[in-house]
Amino acid sequence: MADATDAKAPTQRRNALQSLEIDTRLLGMIGAFIVVALVFNVLTEGRFLTPRNIFNLTIQTVSVAIMATGMVFVIVTRHIDLSVGSLLATCSAVMAMLQTSWLVGEAMPLGSAALPWLAIVGGLVVGTLIGAFNGWLVGYLTIPAFIVTLGGLLVWRNVAWYLTTGQTIGPLDETFQAFGGISGTLGAQWSWIIGAVATVIALVGLFSARRTKITHEFSVKPVWAEAVVAIVVVVGIMGFVWVLNSYDLPERVLAREFQAAGQEMPEGYREAYGLPISVLLLIAVAIVMTVVAQRTRFGRYIFATGGNPDAAELSGINTRLLTVKIFALMGFLCALSAVVASARLTFHSNDIGTLDELRVIAAAVIGGTALSGGIGTIYGAILGALIMQSLQSGMAMVGVDAPYQNIVVGSVLILAVYVDILYRRKTGA
Repeated sequence: MADATDAKAPTQRRNALQSLEIDTRLLGMIGAFIVVALVFNVLTEGRFLTPRNIFNLTIQTVSVAIMATGMVFVIVTRHIDLSVGSLLATCSAVMAMLQTSWLVGEAMPLGSAALPWLAIVGGLVVGTLIGAFNGWLVGYLTIPAFIVTLGGLLVWRNVAWYLTTGQTIGPLDETFQAFGGISGTLGAQWSWIIGAVATVIALVGLFSARRTKITHEFSVKPVWAEAVVAIVVVVGIMGFVWVLNSYDLPERVLAREFQAAGQEMPEGYREAYGLPISVLLLIAVAIVMTVVAQRTRFGRYIFATGGNPDAAELSGINTRLLTVKIFALMGFLCALSAVVASARLTFHSNDIGTLDELRVIAAAVIGGTALSGGIGTIYGAILGALIMQSLQSGMAMVGVDAPYQNIVVGSVLILAVYVDILYRRKTGA
């Protein structure tokens, strides 16, 4: 009798997890991130989890995370894009040249209010067109994506070099720099406001989702489980805002600002950085991409094609045009990442985006995107990017040389794929 009870215990636990709709893969990634953060916090004697380092970690993650959301769609449809880092460099070079040389003249001098915005639009258009061209080569000429984007890795990296003749271009426009992080933050007050609004929206979303399930007679989580999720959401959002608001501008910077205004800085005066604009941009991209993946025909076509390309084509999906759209979206997101990356550096450099293709693919795979196609999540890719950046930042703080950092990143990627294989073999996914 005891043996029968023991045999039923794992099944009961599994059924309980299913009733709570707990994503075990997500829990595993969150657990991995917590372990990484705690280990490096111990190794750095408490410096890893300081507000300053968390702020820097977030703005360093944004560029790769934005591209990783697009890489999810590419990999889900059983393709790959090895050119994202080089495409980022080309878009960065185009935007840098637009705002420092090509558009500058008597009609639009340096410092013109429209200059950075025109440069951004120009970069986004270039990135989208290059991405669409890659998609056309893959979809209509049936050249394998691996070959097309491997060639693109070489082509676009050197196109970026020729556009700038190998020079570092900068400093970039101050408005443009605001998208990089340090130069563009909201301050404490607006950060609290946006955090509160985001919390309310998230809670309303949870309540609406539960009510919709009840209306359609679907199973729902127990009330206590919903309450726990709500508490985690509130603590997560407001805790993140609190941490960023705990990082203050240096006193010398504040003193310089007061001096420029002809005033004396009050004793004990402090001013927080708050939420970076680049992080808000990432959140907006994450929301849009999630909606596209889950709520639109385009998203359903992507996952249907990745699950079974032949069946998708027989059902009437134009898989060739779909491929063009996916790579065009990837190009657009590369250009958007170029804005963030070059703005954070305050200039364009020839090595910008180097090895980003490794980081982006690793982020998507670590986040649960299956290389066999058909499975992937946007939030998983972003969390994967955060884990990758945490590894690199932590190793840099400990004093690990760059070559060893890349060895660890490559090893983690291989381990993540192996764990994914074991997980799917066990769950039958």
